Amino acid sequence: MRIIYSEDHKFRDARTELHGGELVKPFEGPFRVEWILAALKEHGFNDIVAPPAHGLSVAAKLHDAGYLAFLETIWERWTAAGFTSEAIPISLPVRRSYHARPPKNIDGLLGYYANSVETSITEGTFRAALAANDCAITAADHVNDGNRFAFALCRPPGHHAGIDLFGGYCFLNNAAIAAQRLIDQGANKVAILDVDFHHGNGTQDITYERDDIFFASIHGDPDDAFPYFWGHADEIGKGRGEGFNANFPLPRNTPWSRYREALKNALARISGFGADALIVSLGVDTFERDPISFFRLTTPDFRSMGQDLAAAGLPTVTVMEGGYGVPEIGHNVANVLIGLEEG
Repeated sequence: MRIIYSEDHKFRDARTELHGGELVKPFEGPFRVEWILAALKEHGFNDIVAPPAHGLSVAAKLHDAGYLAFLETIWERWTAAGFTSEAIPISLPVRRSYHARPPKNIDGLLGYYANSVETSITEGTFRAALAANDCAITAADHVNDGNRFAFALCRPPGHHAGIDLFGGYCFLNNAAIAAQRLIDQGANKVAILDVDFHHGNGTQDITYERDDIFFASIHGDPDDAFPYFWGHADEIGKGRGEGFNANFPLPRNTPWSRYREALKNALARISGFGADALIVSLGVDTFERDPISFFRLTTPDFRSMGQDLAAAGLPTVTVMEGGYGVPEIGHNVANVLIGLEEG
């Protein structure tokens, strides 16, 4: 299996994250990719290539133009305004915000484009996000060339990035970008299956009114899990997209046996959709020891997950999302890829 990886992910190395009322060392950092790469090589995945630069032409079909301009210029504008810290929003548009339009002040603009406030923006954030975008597009191109699988080792992740929103460590929606690339290359229908512990609210935002992308997400119940305000089972799409969005919220301490039932139901929905290709938003924060999640999957379970995904029989682009805090995330990712190749 080809692994698409860019060293430019290292340009995002935030010092701060707002968690539990404190600024702490982020759960998402370069160390995650180091663990994953080491495990992949240990398991014999050595076809690792760097992506060429693709620019934002695909992302511009999914994300708001003003939002993309914000991402590209926020750090320079933030520091030019005299701020010396990492950029963290303090004021967001909320219910009954009658003038919810982009303000001129950079502090206000930061809040306007945020969907959560734990994620700081750093000097290298945009460069790293652009590299993750390149990985996703290159992986989609590899599958479009007739290969069955590709793994985009994207960092920062992307599934919380909406049409004009960042948060949850995400800035550009890598999975949606991979899906759009396949459609641009001739696919009629593409499915995105999000197996990250957290609901892929950004991906749902982007695809909710589309009938050429089916989105399914298996995640912690939003009554109890970030991002809280998205991911209920009755969110089924809108307009042309009605019926093409499926959420599978699950309770605390969900084991593999129950998770697998939801996975098979999601794959059945994807089969009925008639997708030409599958994008997997791979978060391994469903692991029993993940520090910011509450499912109970074990390392061997991820191999079974890969086998189940392969049984869908579709060309598959796997895009890296979450998984935090413990070195086992590397072996969990490798196990999914092993299962895919076995399936």
